[in-house]
Amino acid sequence: MNQSNEIFKSIKKLDGWITKNNFKDYDPFDGLNARYLSLFTFNNHYLRIILQQAVRRFPINLRPFFGIKKETSSKGMGFCALGYLNLYMATQDENYLKKMRLCLDWLTKNISEGYSGHCWGNHFSYESRGGRIPLGVPTIVWTSLIANVFFYAYEVFKESKYFDIGKSSCDHILNDIDIYKDSEDVICFMYTPMNEQNHEGGMSNGYIHNSNVLGAWLLARLYHHTKDEKLFDLARKSINYTLKYQLSDGGWYYGESEKHHWVDSFHTGYNLEAISGYMQATGDKKNEDKLKKGFRYFKSTFFKKDGTPKYYNYKTYPIDIQCASQGIQTLVNLREYDPSALELAMRVAQWTIKHMQDPKGYFYFRKYPFITNKTPMFHWGQATMLSALGTIFKVIKENDG
Repeated sequence: MNQSNEIFKSIKKLDGWITKNNFKDYDPFDGLNARYLSLFTFNNHYLRIILQQAVRRFPINLRPFFGIKKETSSKGMGFCALGYLNLYMATQDENYLKKMRLCLDWLTKNISEGYSGHCWGNHFSYESRGGRIPLGVPTIVWTSLIANVFFYAYEVFKESKYFDIGKSSCDHILNDIDIYKDSEDVICFMYTPMNEQNHEGGMSNGYIHNSNVLGAWLLARLYHHTKDEKLFDLARKSINYTLKYQLSDGGWYYGESEKHHWVDSFHTGYNLEAISGYMQATGDKKNEDKLKKGFRYFKSTFFKKDGTPKYYNYKTYPIDIQCASQGIQTLVNLREYDPSALELAMRVAQWTIKHMQDPKGYFYFRKYPFITNKTPMFHWGQATMLSALGTIFKVIKENDG
């Protein structure tokens, strides 16, 4: 079986699972949707973390016993839309186009209300060492990743409604997201809006790199179409922040607060894709050497020779499906900087299909040394793998033909 056939066979099985389940499944962080159990946390930050992490980390899926339902995730619909768009580009199959439109239509109708533009948050409350994000409060990560798909759809189909939604999301960033000013030429976008809904939220002032540069990438995407210098200036200063704090080996901490000092695979991938996207949108490549250094670090640190994706910079386990999906996508999208990146992405895809795809079509959540958590997650696994496999399949087809 050649490479494209192997990938496409996996995609068809995955697409079948997603469609059969009506774009609904679990999420790693949906533990606080156990509404009766959550009452016994007494709204205590640490008890809420314990409940959320217990549901997330337990190797057997406890959600059905706790009354946690399968739901549709905004980020999941964004990744599905990207996957279906790439599959349509590769095959011209109208079924993929219809599914892309279904996902984008759902996202258009299911926004976080009360903000300056289109934005999206979680369908659950989130609690972590970084702080609290209440249900429905938008994040710059979700909003930027989703709005980028709307811009991509506009660039392919030239339908103004998609451009208008992408622009509206930029309005949200410009008007609702706080900015930390590190220096005159260096700023950092905050993770969530600071308003009456999330005034407790430590995530708002965490100086998180992936959220910062994803916001910059979205503004750069709008700048590409409008040539509004204000957008370019803000995006450039935001990119300057993350490049300023790049570690000597080429990687980044998740965030600059001491509690965020770890280095993992998929957040590094987000950083690289966003910085690369900013450079492509603006033509500003004066810091391209730092991007190349980061990509070399990413490629050499987070994958074994056989394609096994690693979670942290210092250890492999847990082998997480998000590390596989984002790893494939980043390797493909930055392949211009290393001719061997596409080959490595293919090995990661083949390893993941062999070891983490269930015969029913869905992908497992995590593998540990002696046990596999086979819980199907929607955004974290099914949607991100559809996006990743769609991305690599499109490139393979282009190279073949």
